[in-house]
Amino acid sequence: MAALLIPWRNRGMRTRLGCLSHKSDSYNDFTAILPDKPNRALKRLSTEEATRWADSFDVLLSHKYGLAAFRAFLKTEFSEENLEFWLACEDFKKTRSAAKLAAKAQRIFEEFIDVQAPREVNIDFQTRELTRRNMQEPSHSCFDQAQGKVHSLMEKDSYPRFLRSKIYTDLLSQTQRRLS
Repeated sequence: MAALLIPWRNRGMRTRLGCLSHKSDSYNDFTAILPDKPNRALKRLSTEEATRWADSFDVLLSHKYGLAAFRAFLKTEFSEENLEFWLACEDFKKTRSAAKLAAKAQRIFEEFIDVQAPREVNIDFQTRELTRRNMQEPSHSCFDQAQGKVHSLMEKDSYPRFLRSKIYTDLLSQTQRRLS
């Protein structure tokens, strides 16, 4: 019984640590969040592009630097597993080989879905069980419901906080200052 409580305790500890963390308020060096050549990337990022991220969550996810900034924000909240799962599902859907499909599905399930998975995402019991049943014959759609729930959770919970975060507001300020 004690073993069953450990993930809950870990998740509770992550939540408490996330509330205590002020990392998101101390992001002045954006080179850590931007992929590739960060200084050049920040110079290329326009205020208009960064502002467009506030139009919709999907616009943010579809932009290379928006995705990087959102990932950095989620790390400060100890919830990057949600984005990593969503990205793993997107990559999984592009898999062509049937043999690779089954192996990737198993890896995703063990890493993100299974109870006590190392980077377990927060989904309800019914979704977890449906996904478990889908694993018997993996297809490109076997994670659709779980991915949809995680997307919705990020969109309704993390995304609004990201838009109010110091990471995002400072990034916008830096792109605007470059124009001055």
